[in-house]
Amino acid sequence: MNSLPLDGIRVIDFTQVMLGPCCTQTLADYGAEVIKIEKAKIGDLSRWSLGSDPDGLNNPVFCSLNRNKKSLALDLKLKEARDAVLALIADADVVVNNFRPGVMERMGFGYDDLKKINKRLIYAVGTGFGLTGPYQHKGGQDILAQALSGVMRRKSDSSHPTSIYATPLADYSAGMHLVQGILLALLHREKTGEGQQVAVSLYNSMLAMQMQEGAAHMMRKKDLNWGAFPLTGVFDTTDGAIVMVGAFKQNPLQDICNALDIEDLSQQPRYRDFDAQMEHRPELQAIFRENFAKNSNAHWLKRLEEVDILCAPVRNLAEALEDEQTIINKMILEAGETAAGPIRLIGSPIDMSAAPVSVRIPPPGLGQHNDEILASLEAERGDAA
Repeated sequence: MNSLPLDGIRVIDFTQVMLGPCCTQTLADYGAEVIKIEKAKIGDLSRWSLGSDPDGLNNPVFCSLNRNKKSLALDLKLKEARDAVLALIADADVVVNNFRPGVMERMGFGYDDLKKINKRLIYAVGTGFGLTGPYQHKGGQDILAQALSGVMRRKSDSSHPTSIYATPLADYSAGMHLVQGILLALLHREKTGEGQQVAVSLYNSMLAMQMQEGAAHMMRKKDLNWGAFPLTGVFDTTDGAIVMVGAFKQNPLQDICNALDIEDLSQQPRYRDFDAQMEHRPELQAIFRENFAKNSNAHWLKRLEEVDILCAPVRNLAEALEDEQTIINKMILEAGETAAGPIRLIGSPIDMSAAPVSVRIPPPGLGQHNDEILASLEAERGDAA
């Protein structure tokens, strides 16, 4: 097996649900030893996400976020359990949590507590809205971050109702920002020998995702909305729908009209340039809808690609998972099999030629590694004595 970039890095993982677990799974995929600290008998809240599941507490949601980790289930109200965790942290590289500010401190696992026993520790925190400020104790959740950051109000058509984006954008982006912060802190420690605290929030990640739109508003008081551009949209066909992005060309409207086999609208003064097209966007979109409805996805995709207009079919997730490109990109991982069937997971989007991701440890049962980890601690204490 190839050496992985994070071999030798030990991560003590207090996280649950998504923000933290998707971060620590990425670290685990690339070689870190991730010890997941779970509440005895209950575990990570995501173990209960699907209610009753054929695989019990190892439902698909939990499995999707927790491969390559070890589970240590403890009652942290007990001194011996707390002592065991502190012993692990004393020799760890990274501690990660995504509790509300103050929770880890009340348990005696705050950064100020832990850096006394491990000066080189990277202490990584994911919160809803930040470690300080008016929202610091507000419950953090993906949908709330979408709402408070302005993301939920953004839509390609103002006539559409405001709605929740169904994929957890904030959780995933904040989780990946936390990975970046941890890796940067490890590099900094390599140069200086110093540990530090690293913090991200759902709220900040949602604001950062709008960096272009934010700059346009703050610097020019302009509303930048890529989805509302005049030659961009989703259009129904006779057997489905396609999305078209008419941009990055000198005269994309002319090419779209050629593909649709209609008159060249770009020759009309009302559509002569981008500003004019924006002013008359509803009319243009209506023309596009009328014509795309006359033929199939395959027909229009072929026609648009012939004139080099960006386009794609609008598919569901099942169709995307079955796509040959998904398989070629190694985005499906097999993680063993249970009585309920095979464990199949989305893989890592990071493709490293010298460090391919594999499932070294299937998603663990609650407390599956208690004996192994606690016995190892006892052995270390014996050696020290």
